[in-house]
Amino acid sequence: MSTLAQRFRAIRSHTESLARPLSAEDQTVQSMPDVSPTKWHLAHCTWFFETFVLLPHLEGYPPFDPAYGFLFNSYYEAVGPRHARVQRGLLSRPGVQEILAYRRHVDQAMASLLARGAGEWDALVELGLHHEQQHQELLLMDIKHVLSVNPLRPAYQAARLGHAEATPLGWIPFDGGLTEIGHEGGGFAYDNEGPRHKVWLEPFAIASRPVSNAEYLEFIEDGGYRRPELWLSAGWDCVGAERWQAPLYWEQRDGRWMVFSLGGLVELPAFDPVCHLSAYEAAAFACWAGKRLPREQEWETAAPRLQATGEVWEWTASPYVAYPGFRPAEGAIGEYNGKFMANQMVLRGGCRATPPGHIRPTYRNFYPPQARWMFGGLRLAQDVR
Repeated sequence: MSTLAQRFRAIRSHTESLARPLSAEDQTVQSMPDVSPTKWHLAHCTWFFETFVLLPHLEGYPPFDPAYGFLFNSYYEAVGPRHARVQRGLLSRPGVQEILAYRRHVDQAMASLLARGAGEWDALVELGLHHEQQHQELLLMDIKHVLSVNPLRPAYQAARLGHAEATPLGWIPFDGGLTEIGHEGGGFAYDNEGPRHKVWLEPFAIASRPVSNAEYLEFIEDGGYRRPELWLSAGWDCVGAERWQAPLYWEQRDGRWMVFSLGGLVELPAFDPVCHLSAYEAAAFACWAGKRLPREQEWETAAPRLQATGEVWEWTASPYVAYPGFRPAEGAIGEYNGKFMANQMVLRGGCRATPPGHIRPTYRNFYPPQARWMFGGLRLAQDVR
């Protein structure tokens, strides 16, 4: 069996293992428009391989169900119409078992294709595997939101222990100057990670670790959510409209701060990185602290020297735009990243829900600045004169 075929089996199996603790009812709920049901993730990743790999490259492949092309297309306009994202939770059928049968059907066909050895489909399979790893993380952040709105506050898994002690916060200085960022080649990267290009950096310093829950709690207790001078205008509008008083999933019980986690409701782990912040909250905290958020060019340059990367996605001050020389791929695959380069901000670093091997310094995650349900936190930066 080829290395690619082995990776295909391992990644597809891991997705199903993530869904295994959940009931069929759990896997059908859509708790808000941005959340997708677990079973939709299982089906959509399968649709990707069926649509972009099997149908063009495996002669005589029989589609599992023609209706699935409409039900499980996410946003690929070039492929055809699709079911509305905000209505994915209304899909009581097909059920979980039917979707698992769909996965087996596609996996068997993919095994036949990959048994032929290397082919023109290899790059698409590689993209599909990284796409599925993205959905493994999405599955966890989505089911966390689903379970959080259940009054029983069910746990997805056993609660994990937080950091036992505080890590001292240090500052790492950089002289600035002309440098390069972006993917260098050699190994997989998404199209939005390149081309590699030169950037000019002014002298700066970046915090050695992300901001902790205890540090963010100081911001709350100092009236951070009641002080408009700390907030960007659009962020202050969100504070009022959404009645934000703390990060998503935080709540007070009997005078103690608690947080809903994948392990259920637990006491706030003081020394863990603060998580589930919007970009607006991250920027407000930075203003309160007399610092700022790092630009993504600074973050990538500093990445080899940073502590605790991969615990929480870190908001940057950079809008999600194309690098100089960026060109989307031809056809439907070209819709993968480029079409979203508007009204989004970049996050860097990865989080505890990011699959192993899916974190790299050049990875550019992106979300709207008001979004909070992803695993987003912050690391401070400052100018050096």
